[in-house]
Amino acid sequence: MSESDAMRQVSIEKLFAENQQRLGLNWLAGRQGGNRVLIGEAALKPTIGQVGHMNFIHPFRVQLIGAAEAAYLRGLPEDALTTSIGRLFTTELAAIIVANGEDVPAHLLDECNRHHIALMTSPQPSPHVVDVIRLYLSRVLAESTTLHGVLLDVLEIGVLITGASAIGKSELALELISRGNGLVADDIVELYRISPDTIEGRCPTVLKEFLEVRGIGVLNIRTIFGETAVRPRKLLKLMVNLEDHSDEQFSELDRLQVDATYQEILGVPIRKVTIPVAAGRNLAVLVEAAVRNFVLNQRGIDSTKEFIERQQKLMEDGG
Repeated sequence: MSESDAMRQVSIEKLFAENQQRLGLNWLAGRQGGNRVLIGEAALKPTIGQVGHMNFIHPFRVQLIGAAEAAYLRGLPEDALTTSIGRLFTTELAAIIVANGEDVPAHLLDECNRHHIALMTSPQPSPHVVDVIRLYLSRVLAESTTLHGVLLDVLEIGVLITGASAIGKSELALELISRGNGLVADDIVELYRISPDTIEGRCPTVLKEFLEVRGIGVLNIRTIFGETAVRPRKLLKLMVNLEDHSDEQFSELDRLQVDATYQEILGVPIRKVTIPVAAGRNLAVLVEAAVRNFVLNQRGIDSTKEFIERQQKLMEDGG
């Protein structure tokens, strides 16, 4: 297991604590199994899944017993029931959850205590329990990295502002927040791949709600601007890179750049826009315009191409 896989793990104790209220979980047996850990998908055998309804052929590390599974077990003769329950206890099994408020077979309870496997119950329907735990595990076990920058929610789009130190990222973030946008993370941004093509940005706990602005110091954005000015997480859709350009460089920029640029993060290509920093430019307005343009591009509307096509048509008509 690589070092990153070793870091991406969660104990059954933590899974229980962080989902107890939402799922109404009750820890019935196998309390000593709380230190068993679930690890990232990449480290699992191909035949083993993280969580799902009871399966003997391709077992899950967290096996769910819902209405159908409970009815199946109830219909078995005593000896067959004992054999079936015994088959659940593979070396990969980490926990069993009996959902739908179903009765727990006494033999299952005894075996969980004997094997030190956590046995929990939930009054929630089993498909809901599976969905909640799958989403939870996708977040806590996601492949991750960190980047230097400021992550914001700009017009409902996750935007990561990057650039050299002292170029004005935090000042730009402050202006965007004052215009009604939200802060996710300043300075250090934690990025997680929560699905094959989705990157989620979060803030390290110690930095949550804080923004450091040179000359002013560290600001508590929630205290200054209110609850709506901060976000716990946001899906990253767009990167805005600030570059310091001299007058000569500024004049040489390609104003009709047609091909979009991308930066790969954890194997996922993220659209990237470079905005030159120069005196007199309102960067907050430019970032919001870049976001609006990105949304239009996602809908198949490309203003630059439309402009070029119109020019070409005029030239052809004139010729």
